[in-house]
Amino acid sequence: MMVPLRAAAPSPEVQDQATVAGKGLELAFEGVTKAFGDVGVLKGLDLVIPAGQFVAVVGRSGGGKTTLMRLIAGLDGPTGGAIRIDGTARRGLQPDVRLLFQDARLLPWQRVLSNVGIARDPGWKARAQALLAEVGLAERAGDWPYVLSGGQKQRVALARALVTEPGILLLDEPFGALDALTRADMHRLLTRVWRQHGFTAILITHDVAEAVALADRVLVLRDGRVAEDITVDIPRSARATGAPRLAELERRILSAV
Repeated sequence: MMVPLRAAAPSPEVQDQATVAGKGLELAFEGVTKAFGDVGVLKGLDLVIPAGQFVAVVGRSGGGKTTLMRLIAGLDGPTGGAIRIDGTARRGLQPDVRLLFQDARLLPWQRVLSNVGIARDPGWKARAQALLAEVGLAERAGDWPYVLSGGQKQRVALARALVTEPGILLLDEPFGALDALTRADMHRLLTRVWRQHGFTAILITHDVAEAVALADRVLVLRDGRVAEDITVDIPRSARATGAPRLAELERRILSAV
């Protein structure tokens, strides 16, 4: 049975939310459908994600996760319904939404600093340098991308995504190609920058353990609808030490996928 959707605010038990007020943007889907020809991918989706929340979306391949991400980014438009960002219906590419992919997609002919400041907004060099310092790569600003490790490339990609101060950051399996230790480091880094910048984070992942480790809320997308909407009410400090309820939440999510 599909569950009714709600604007799931973080549980009062969770005290480590994003700390920068006003930076994140609220996202709302109102009866959103998306079809490709006769094939319906999203089917009357109603969903509200409050500003600053960290949401993970999990589900089987073909369940609509990538379509959902493309609609939020404005790379595609809905067949029906409306998508609202901070209450305003949006269509087309969104300047306040940024994406982080599994592949860092750095330009090989640009040095690290120029990759971060690719938008070339006024004052971009100082902003790019500050963000490289924030992700722990200040000393690599003059390097070429090919000399970086996979984890370092993803740090550069994260800095680039943040350089224009997005209200919503979409993360499409960003750590899937990394080894376990590097992935754990990236989890800690992502949590830290999310707290500092206050953006709304939406993580698309097949990894249920990753979803529970990072998110305030996990949505299970199945057959174009949200089958489960689960609040992760475990403080992040406890998640790192393997809180007993983590396994319980993971089993609940897996049973709904």
